[in-house]
Amino acid sequence: MQIKDMAQRLQITPRAIRYYEEKGLIRPQKADESGYRQFSEEDLWRLQTIITLREVGMPIEDIRELLEQMDQGKGSLLHYLELQRSFMYDRWVELSKVIETTESMIERVRTEQVIAPASLYELAEANKRLRQTRDVWVDRWNFNQIADVYDELVTRKQEGYNKHERYDEVLDAVVSATVPMPGEAGLDAGTGTGNLAGRFLSYGVKMSGFDQSLEMLRQCRRKHPEVETKLGTFFAFPFLENRFDFVVSSYALHHLTDDQKVLALAEFRRVLKHQGRLIIADLMFADQEHRRQHVKELENAGDIRALEQLEHECVADRSRLLAELADLGFQADSHQLTTYVHLISARLK
Repeated sequence: MQIKDMAQRLQITPRAIRYYEEKGLIRPQKADESGYRQFSEEDLWRLQTIITLREVGMPIEDIRELLEQMDQGKGSLLHYLELQRSFMYDRWVELSKVIETTESMIERVRTEQVIAPASLYELAEANKRLRQTRDVWVDRWNFNQIADVYDELVTRKQEGYNKHERYDEVLDAVVSATVPMPGEAGLDAGTGTGNLAGRFLSYGVKMSGFDQSLEMLRQCRRKHPEVETKLGTFFAFPFLENRFDFVVSSYALHHLTDDQKVLALAEFRRVLKHQGRLIIADLMFADQEHRRQHVKELENAGDIRALEQLEHECVADRSRLLAELADLGFQADSHQLTTYVHLISARLK
């Protein structure tokens, strides 16, 4: 394959492929006479791996190191296949959105007979904005680097601003609100080191979990080998539709922007069974007025550190989440657990 063929198959630009070549991540052969790059199926798989790792926030230097280890036979086939699976789920979810947009276009043309090009352009642009919303996520929290000490960080006593206040109680509240039953299938979205997923094992539940951090998943597997774990993102859960009786998530959504949270809620809906339950414990304000009042209190108290931390986090507007869940067919209740953490308990109608 030439570079344009490779770019078309992967739905990326030739410029991106050249960039990865400049960084030494791929080394395509060049034809003797023409000098054109010639890509093999092995190059295709390598590029898929690179794209997957970039989408889950891994820096270029870390990717280079990982690929070098794999070239030296130090990487496992299982790990390599997991990366490919994450890539395929990501592309599958994106393609499903394109199909939905196309179906909407066809239905509009059938209904209105004559349709203005601007109307079709509006649908296409909406799909483009969804893709851009997914693609701008960056791991600003360095989860791969803090995986070894994460459990210590979340349980450490802190004065002042503490988003993990009463951490164990919050996770217990999630389990209690879920009401797990033996034989059910549950998913922990953004499982991290598995602190929440592990709590469900004693109830006879088959637990699965995904995370964008390879190192976090390694910690989860070490602590809870019974939990099925996959590499994945909140924009493309690495599971098929209607698989789980319940989905839980704790301390993860605040790493997404408001628009990205909307995409994640749709993924929650996609993987749940009929009348499935969704339980979320995360950083939230009840509404924008609640946020303004809290910020004003911190300003009056001169708590600069807390203000800076809140600026760094994407604390959710609970009222918006509840409205989005209602649009997706959920019936939801909510209440506040700690200074910053709220719990949403929802069920599909």
